[in-house]
Amino acid sequence: MSRTKEYIEEEVIEKAMYLFWLKGYENTSLQMLEKAMGINKFSIYSSFGSKKGLFIESLKLYRNKVSKITNQLETSPDGVLAIKEYFYKFLKLSDGKGFGKGCLITNTLNEIDKETDKKIINEVQGFRDEVKQLFYNKLMLISTKNRETIEEQADYLLISMIGLSSASRICRGVQLENYIENTFKRL
Repeated sequence: MSRTKEYIEEEVIEKAMYLFWLKGYENTSLQMLEKAMGINKFSIYSSFGSKKGLFIESLKLYRNKVSKITNQLETSPDGVLAIKEYFYKFLKLSDGKGFGKGCLITNTLNEIDKETDKKIINEVQGFRDEVKQLFYNKLMLISTKNRETIEEQADYLLISMIGLSSASRICRGVQLENYIENTFKRL
């Protein structure tokens, strides 16, 4: 006879996501996950297969949360201004107590190496590629630039976003605003 779940899966994934976001994949133990999620190891393995499976579900949930601001970027008729707004909205999304949490995807990019599981790498790279494509599409709204320049600027903005994410973990307020404003002076 199978046991029924005594928890809501999305809620426990969200709790795990926040823990991974703050601590990173490698620094998050199963004991920490049990405590944060309020379920035991058996339930984690039963529902997600492994810590890695739970982490991948956490990355998917994070992407879903970020999709609210990426959808706004995608549907905006503005070009560079919409991207700049995305940078500011990201800061609000990643705000933590005292300092920001950064971006779960960027934090993971900083943590992973070539030995990391392909599923994790694919999830992270897929998100990165989607954001770059959104930047590219918005820059295409500026008809005076050629495709090569737009490609270079989309790369620049993607790397700037990664930099902003990392900086948001240790910098606050005016420093981050100065970073964003200076990033967009060059476009």
